[in-house]
Order: sequence, then structure tokens, then C-alpha cells
Amino acid sequence: MYSHSTPQTLSSLCLLISEVLEEGLAPSYWVRAEIAALSVKGHCYMELVEKSGNQSIAAKMRATCWQQTYNLLAPYFESETGQRLSIGMQVLLEVEISFHSTYGMSLNIIGIDPSYTLGDLARQRQQTIQRLREEGVMEMQRLLPLPSLVRRIAVISSADAAGYGDFQHQLLNNRGAYHFHTQLFPALMQGEQSPQSIIQALHTIAEENEAYDVVVIVRGGGATTDLRNFDDYDLACHCAQFPLPIIAGIGHTRDISIVDMVVHTSVKTPTAVAEWLIQHMDTQAERIEQLSTRLQQAVKQSVQHHQNHLHNLLQAIRFATQQRLYKQRSKLDLWKKTIELHSPERIYRMGYTLTTVDGKIVTSMHDVIAGQTLQTHTADGVILSEVLPKK
Repeated sequence: MYSHSTPQTLSSLCLLISEVLEEGLAPSYWVRAEIAALSVKGHCYMELVEKSGNQSIAAKMRATCWQQTYNLLAPYFESETGQRLSIGMQVLLEVEISFHSTYGMSLNIIGIDPSYTLGDLARQRQQTIQRLREEGVMEMQRLLPLPSLVRRIAVISSADAAGYGDFQHQLLNNRGAYHFHTQLFPALMQGEQSPQSIIQALHTIAEENEAYDVVVIVRGGGATTDLRNFDDYDLACHCAQFPLPIIAGIGHTRDISIVDMVVHTSVKTPTAVAEWLIQHMDTQAERIEQLSTRLQQAVKQSVQHHQNHLHNLLQAIRFATQQRLYKQRSKLDLWKKTIELHSPERIYRMGYTLTTVDGKIVTSMHDVIAGQTLQTHTADGVILSEVLPKK
């Protein structure tokens, strides 16, 4: 048989626990924890956890930041860290321990130290960068050759984002009247689902990557806090290893995300991305103009060279022809003189005659017989004579 002291009601026991906690605990404590769940409905409700080395939960407790306090702490935290309070974030909170007979043990949040979260975010960011470097993917995008003419552009953005509209307007109304073809692949550019949404858009583009020259990721008009999504390891890893050059315009003047570090080219705003693409086309147009000028000059020089060569050939042919004519004329003159020297007329003029009989030249007295008529040719005529018999 057990002996029992005077039994207490449950409420009285809860009251006793509350009194003991109140007497034995300090008014508040600073506690390090990870936000496992978060809901804001005027008041901010959180579930805080501590994880062991193998990521199992070592401790878990509910926490509440009442609306009046939350309206002070949340803007302060965001201004200091550039981040909103979100699930998965490591925080250092000042809390009061509260025990309620109905709701049990919980924590009332009365303060927050942004520097602790900043340090943890910086540590996580550095770990991500180091991991990407160790995997050898940080510089992969920059090694991709950029097409000479970038005209077919796959755009990842939110369809109704102001930044996307600014990008389209700047690009399609360009000063050079260049023709660009853009195809939007909608994705969430803010919120916890943003990294996975962008990754899915990249997968879709990769299935038809031969249809595009580059990928553009633009984001405009969002909060600085949403840039944390672009420090996500999975998103950065997919961007770094994507087969097409990625041009990013997702940041602000003072902020550089990890995605900015791994893509082919990063500029600050969507309009800056459009201007970068236009400038690239300007450069190519100028290069083409220079090549055209050089080609024209080369053709002109070649034509001039061949004209000069042809002129020289014509001069050489003319000279060679004249020389040949001169030589032939000299030969003709020589032949003429030779002929004249040996012509019968000259011989006749020198007193020589030529005697023929019946058209045959008489060279011997035996060539004729008595009674034949001889023709003796002289310089000024023919003398006829008759061959007489020998006496």
C-alpha cells in the first residue's frame, strides 16, 4: 500500500511550478537557437530548435514575440542584417521563460542580437563559396565563349516584375535597332521557394539550350533581404555549371550574391543587363565595320596592284613588240639589200647580160645550135640574135 500526501489539483501544481520557476530563474536569458518554424499573425510565433552534430534535434521549444515587441525588433533586425527573420536562420534571442497552466512551457522573446545572425550568415556564405571552389566550379561560366552576336535570349524573371519590364523596354528599343528575340521562363524571384523555382527554369532552358545564345536572370524592385536566396548553394552550383553563358542583374549597388560571383557576367540592374547586351552588339557592329573597311581597302589595294601589274605587262609587251618589229624590220632591210645586191637589174646595170634560148639560160656554146634565136637580156631591153653555123 502506498501512502499519499494530500493530493493537489492540476492547476495548483501548475501554479507551484510557475512559482518555483519564477523564484529560481533569472528574469531573462540569452539563448542561441535555429528558427524551425515561423508564423506572423500580428504576434510572431516561432519554434526554436537546437541540432546536434548529426543534425538530429537536441532541444525544441515554442517562442512568442508579442506584436508590440515584434514591431520594434523585426525592423531593427532587418536594417542591421539586411535579412528578414526566416526559417533556418540562426539567432541569438533574449527570452523570458514562461509557464502557463494551459499552454505549458514557452519563451517570450524580448530582444535579439543581429550581430550573431550576421556572423552565422557570413559563415554560411563563406562555407558555400569555399565548397564551390573546392568543387572547381567557381570559374566555369567565365570560361564559356560568348557568341559574337547575342540575339536569342532566355530570360528568367517574374512575369509581372518591374525589372523584367524595364529590361524588355531597354533591350527592344535599343539605339542600334538590333533585333533581339527574348523568351521568358517565369520563376519566383523572392521567397523561400525562389532558388528551386529558378533551378527549374534553368532545367527547362537546358532541354532546348541550342535555341538560345545566353541566359539572363533579372530581378528588380524586390527587397534587399531577398538577395539571400541567391546565396543558396544549389542555385549557385546550377548556375556555375550551366552550358550557356548567364548574365545576371539581380543585385543592388552594394550587394554581391554568390550567384553574381559564379555567372559569366554580373551587372547590378535589369536595365544594366540590357545595356550590356546592346553594348556588346555595338562592339560587334564596330568590329564588323572595321573589318568591312579593311576588306574594302584590301580589295582596293589588290585591284590597284593588279592594275599596276597589268600596266607594266602592257608596257613590257609594247616594248617587246617594238623591239621585235625593229629587229624584223632590220632583217627585212638586210634581206632587201641582199636581194638588191643580187638582183638581175643590178647585174644588168653593171654591164652584164643574160642570154637565153627557148627560155633556157645559155651558159656554154654547146647549149645552142645554128639557126636558133638567142635572147640577150640587158638593163634596158632584149636583143635578139641568130646562131650562125660554124665556119
